[in-house]
Amino acid sequence: MTKKQSQKGQKKEKQKEPVERTEEELVDLTSRVYKLVVERGKDGVLQSEIWKELGLTSRDGSRLAIRLERRGLIGRVKVLEDGRWTYKLTPLRFPTDMASIERAPCIVCQFESKCSIDGEISPYVCPWISEWVLKEHREAQSQPEQQAAVVAK
Repeated sequence: MTKKQSQKGQKKEKQKEPVERTEEELVDLTSRVYKLVVERGKDGVLQSEIWKELGLTSRDGSRLAIRLERRGLIGRVKVLEDGRWTYKLTPLRFPTDMASIERAPCIVCQFESKCSIDGEISPYVCPWISEWVLKEHREAQSQPEQQAAVVAK
């Protein structure tokens, strides 16, 4: 046996066997991948780095990334890194910040009990909701990295 054949045999031994995962495990891994991508922010992260960090095979990792891409949560762009093709994963949507919801004016509104979609008092004409939405939007635009930090908590 040549040295090259021996090295090939060792590589085969190191490769992980495909593992059948339950739907619950897939959901957990999918959320962990998404969380890691969001933590890296808008600059993104190489797909191979995520798989190494989570101890996944490239096959499992690719399937999870494709699943997130199909849901519109991440973007996958093919890139050449150190002479090898891989994908850069970037978040397309950031999770909602609970502090934003807690600041919603409806929680303390004196007219909340009278408010309805087709009522005289309605979210469509509420000046407090409009003000809140615009303020939250401005904050989100000026601090996109802050949203990524919320996921890490």
